[in-house]
Amino acid sequence: QVQLVESGGGLVQAGGSLRLSCAASGRTFSDYAMGWFRQAPGKEREFVVAIMWSGGSTRYADSIKGRFTISRDNAKNTVSLQMNSLKPEDTAVYYCAAGFIVGRIGIRENDYYYWGQGTQVTVSS
Repeated sequence: QVQLVESGGGLVQAGGSLRLSCAASGRTFSDYAMGWFRQAPGKEREFVVAIMWSGGSTRYADSIKGRFTISRDNAKNTVSLQMNSLKPEDTAVYYCAAGFIVGRIGIRENDYYYWGQGTQVTVSS
């Protein structure tokens, strides 16, 4: 069992930045690939970015490429999402997820077993 708690969401103006963090507890954090997903009002939850267990490989959704950066610290059991140049369309609840994925980067919801409760990000125009 892995417990995930997100933090760092909030209200920011367009063009601003936020840094989300996800703290993990429970089983060995470094065994798991980590991902961030988001769900905007009235829309399906969508993939944002993922990082392999080692941190050596990442994958970004096209919509956020060049603006968001994922990182992980296995010693601290945390994964972070630095979000720059935020746009109103980035407004969503952001979820951290963990999954035991071997040999590839998971971009589907069902790649991930454990989910946080989410943190709200609101970008005003």
